[in-house]
Amino acid sequence: MSAMTERTVETSGGSTRVWEMGTGDPVGYFAGLHGLPAWLPLLDSLSAHRQVVVPSLPGYPGGYDYEPLDDVLDWILAARDVHAASGLGGADLIGASVGGALAAEIAAAWPDAVRRLVLIAPYGMYVDEEPSIDVFAQRQELLSSIISAKPDAYDSYVDTPDGEDEVEWDLTRFRAQMAAAKLLWPLGDTRLAKRLARITQPALIIWGADDQVLPPSYAQRFADAISGEASVCIIEGAGHKVEFDAPDAVADAIGEFLNET
Repeated sequence: MSAMTERTVETSGGSTRVWEMGTGDPVGYFAGLHGLPAWLPLLDSLSAHRQVVVPSLPGYPGGYDYEPLDDVLDWILAARDVHAASGLGGADLIGASVGGALAAEIAAAWPDAVRRLVLIAPYGMYVDEEPSIDVFAQRQELLSSIISAKPDAYDSYVDTPDGEDEVEWDLTRFRAQMAAAKLLWPLGDTRLAKRLARITQPALIIWGADDQVLPPSYAQRFADAISGEASVCIIEGAGHKVEFDAPDAVADAIGEFLNET
């Protein structure tokens, strides 16, 4: 397996880090809450068969300043700029949580830009009778136990990377939290539901059965609203960070889906 490499791309908003690993047809990955402080085991598995391309979204580690983004349209255009600059036009696209909401927006607005779409517990929808929780109002010491079924392991994953200053890393984490809050606060509803019917590509929606943030029932709501052929995969024993909690099961589901013709 090839080693992970890093490059920088330029967009109208600024410079963005892009991580890559593997060879073959490219597949893009937009990260969820907290971004990617380090490479994920899920991405290791995917890179065994594909070139995995992971651009940083605004405000996340490696991304440019999110503060000029004032509304959902600004975020959609910024995400599309990053997507295009990373060379992902026409490739398969995976988006998790916050990244899932933006991946869905790209697929809806630029159908030729995405071949197949994978959404992992995406934000963007709110249902009154099945409310999500406000992760931005939770005590920080409890957040990992709310978003992950493996809170101790997740705490270690987002801890200060080797070679990073602890205070600076705390600021980086806070910046990522604020970026997500600016897009999603307070209820995570970006009105994405109004645009899901524009998604005509094949789609796979993956959810953790124990998601405490976004109800797993949202998975079928997403699938029903998408015009393209959409399927649902519920992963037992996993929380909102299903891609972290159950990387093998998620990789198997994604691999099977992306290999369909």
